[in-house]
Amino acid sequence: MGEDSTTAEHEVKSSASTTIFSTFGKKDTKEIEIVKFDSVDYSHPSGVAALVNVSLSITRGEFVAVLGTNGAGKSTLVRHINGLLKPTHGTVSVFGESTRERTSAFLSRGVGMVFQNANNQLFAQTVRQELEFALKNFGFDRQTIQDRVEWALNTFSLKEYVDKPPMELSGGEKKRLCIALVLAWDPEILILDEPTVGQDYEQKALLGQIIMKLLGEGKTVMVVTHDVEFIWPLQPRVILMSQGRIIADGSSQEILGNPAVLSKGDVLPPQLVELSRLLGWKNYYPKDVFEAESRIIEQRYNIRVPDRKET
Repeated sequence: MGEDSTTAEHEVKSSASTTIFSTFGKKDTKEIEIVKFDSVDYSHPSGVAALVNVSLSITRGEFVAVLGTNGAGKSTLVRHINGLLKPTHGTVSVFGESTRERTSAFLSRGVGMVFQNANNQLFAQTVRQELEFALKNFGFDRQTIQDRVEWALNTFSLKEYVDKPPMELSGGEKKRLCIALVLAWDPEILILDEPTVGQDYEQKALLGQIIMKLLGEGKTVMVVTHDVEFIWPLQPRVILMSQGRIIADGSSQEILGNPAVLSKGDVLPPQLVELSRLLGWKNYYPKDVFEAESRIIEQRYNIRVPDRKET
């Protein structure tokens, strides 16, 4: 093994206790900026521009959805956060440090990424070994590894495949395994690239619940997706990209409720937004069917329907 590989391995193992990550485990750091893009350009080796003058800031505990058509630059954007890609021009800072100064191996302890193609992330002989690999690399003790592997197997319905080669799983099962193995090491930032591909309604609902739980714990979550129906009920901050540029950045209501903005990114609005327009509703669109039903009843019968939190 070469010197660079040895250095990277040392950085991975030591990062579990380094202050650059432990600082962000405290609740009073919620407003701290943990990701910053400053005038970032990135061009592929072929010379094709993938990011153009991108500037953005993400604070601890934010939930951000990155939307856009294929080739808009979404995956390229998030791969700068864990250091897989380095900017051609400009600066990307994560946990207050330039990604140019850190290896991807080091950054991965605090930035967990689930790739769009699960086959690019799986390599072990069995599902159990896949789940154990990163935990061992990051220096977790044996009991913690066992507990987290069991949690992952049970939470993502993978227990029956524990001794099966990952490459023999279905596409949806592989995706669940990738999400499980990243969540098992508990990163401060979770990046999910097209996480709902191949997932049924039940698994999508579970993923939504897990995202909300992570946000409640102060984690930062980014989702790259085409699935507006999945993110709409969760109401994240939305970054809309087109041709390597950020063309809109705001709340779900502001971006997904604005047909003029969405048309620039070639993104269709959620069905509940379309329904709201047909019913003549403006300013605020219901985030789920319950809210829509409540509003219809209130308008028709002039009565107030209690919020679910009140019942």
